[in-house]
Amino acid sequence: MKAHLNGISISPKKANIVAGLIRGKSVDEALDILKFTPKKAAKIILKVVTSAAANAVHNDGKKQESLRIGQVIVNAGSFNKRFLASTRGRALRIHKPTAHITVELSDK
Repeated sequence: MKAHLNGISISPKKANIVAGLIRGKSVDEALDILKFTPKKAAKIILKVVTSAAANAVHNDGKKQESLRIGQVIVNAGSFNKRFLASTRGRALRIHKPTAHITVELSDK
């Protein structure tokens, strides 16, 4: 009853703020919260929660009404390294962070 999403292009700090909104809630309530949260991370986490619920229903034979969010883990992934042209021929580094998101469901 898990779902993973690796290497998504968002800061783990920003994704963890949205993940905190749904920890410990029922799946239906978490889906409602994520649908109406105006953040980029909400749309991403919505897909992971939906996938975890589908895994539980199809693979384990659980009912979606009896599921709740057990854990939402947001870890830092690798950095996409870019550069910004600067004066005197220099290049300034830009680190674009990525995140790994894991959602585990449990029974009520």
